[in-house]
Amino acid sequence: MMRRFFIFMLLWMIYGNAQSTASKNVSTFTIEAPQLKTTKKIWIYLPENYSASAKKYSVIYMHDAQNLFDAKTSYVGEWNVDEKLDSLKAQVIVVGIEHGNEKRIEELTPFKNEKYGGGNADKYLDFIVKTLKPYIDKNYRTKTKAKNTIIFGSSLGGLVSYYGALKYPEVFGKAGVFSPSFWYTNDIFTFTEKIPKIKTKFYFLCGDKEDENMVKDMTKMEKLLDTKRCYCLQLTKSKVVKGGEHNEKLWRDGFVKAVLWLNY
Repeated sequence: MMRRFFIFMLLWMIYGNAQSTASKNVSTFTIEAPQLKTTKKIWIYLPENYSASAKKYSVIYMHDAQNLFDAKTSYVGEWNVDEKLDSLKAQVIVVGIEHGNEKRIEELTPFKNEKYGGGNADKYLDFIVKTLKPYIDKNYRTKTKAKNTIIFGSSLGGLVSYYGALKYPEVFGKAGVFSPSFWYTNDIFTFTEKIPKIKTKFYFLCGDKEDENMVKDMTKMEKLLDTKRCYCLQLTKSKVVKGGEHNEKLWRDGFVKAVLWLNY
């Protein structure tokens, strides 16, 4: 994971001048993040008919926005979130939060790792819940209830999405958890063991060619979740992709099915 981060920084510098591929339905703005003592750049995707409609929409909050919509800001390929949702005519708003570059690990990890540090995700999530979401709900036509609010990410973004859904079940009723970095610390398993019963929907995805413990850790977490609710409710869906590696292609290819399942 650390090697992947350093490769990201190198390739971002090399390909930073690539042509933008973001669709016309994507825009950006900046917002103060007092919890993190910084300013965050936010990318927002609106459904194609948003301006011509008066309806309200469910919202997906996603991390690592640099990699979601635009080849210019991604480093080994984007998720094509905008193009995929356009093709579905999806009635959903996506709010992408740019990672903090050298502070990415700190922001997206709920507990410290002895080697890599981190552990500042509580403040990052407080920013989303107490600053960003109220702003989005005030300025856009959103369905504000937990059942209409998804938190979604991959790798460390998958870890913080999982943690955020457990910590704020009254805010995030659904979570997309791709290639979650559960290896970062065993504290995430302990945290799961201690939570009360929840009805949050989870969509897990990983590839069998990722880290050697990825499938094992994800399966372990699913079993822990099963102890927190009745399996008959079918609140969890999991997919292990044969030949899938830890990269944007895996997450891009799995995005549509995850969104469709979480939204219905």
